Amino acid sequence: MTARWICAALTAAFLAVIVLACGSHETRAAATETAIFAGGCFWCVEDAFDQVDGVTETVSGYAGGTKPNPNYGSHEGYQEALKVTYDPAKVTYAKLLDHFWRNIDPFDPNGQFCDQGNAYRSVVFVANDEEKRLAETTKEEIAGRFKQEVATETKPVTTFTAAEDYHQDYHNQNPVSYKYYKWGCGRAQRLAEIWGKPS
Repeated sequence: MTARWICAALTAAFLAVIVLACGSHETRAAATETAIFAGGCFWCVEDAFDQVDGVTETVSGYAGGTKPNPNYGSHEGYQEALKVTYDPAKVTYAKLLDHFWRNIDPFDPNGQFCDQGNAYRSVVFVANDEEKRLAETTKEEIAGRFKQEVATETKPVTTFTAAEDYHQDYHNQNPVSYKYYKWGCGRAQRLAEIWGKPS
């Protein structure tokens, strides 16, 4: 009887540990949140957000359009965008938004740097009222600071489609061609003009 009781107790304890472990894993998995930003060429936006502590994943893709199955050769109505997965315990949405502003030209209504056209226009895609409030508030602050109209739009998140594999992590997979493109496009130079050189 005693042996059976001990065996049953050990089994129950083992199962409890498994349940707690699974619950802990689910809690950690649910702790991340996502944000979507369009700031011109998604290679450059991905590079910028990969440097932020608390960002756990970045995916280049297409957002803002309605045509199904957008791809690099056919994404009319979409913006090149970045889906950012982050740990809100390490970085807030407000900080991500500030990082976004400092990595775009918010005054260009037609695109970003050498990339012009609807696909390259800057957009903050918001998922809820708080994100919208922060986006609009910071937009007004920038307009007031620079005494210039901010062209960046705020739109609700609709769909996001990941771009082709060869676009993902492009700055690390193709460092030479990426640096050549970024410099030739004038991105770093224009950002320095607006925001000052990074410290």
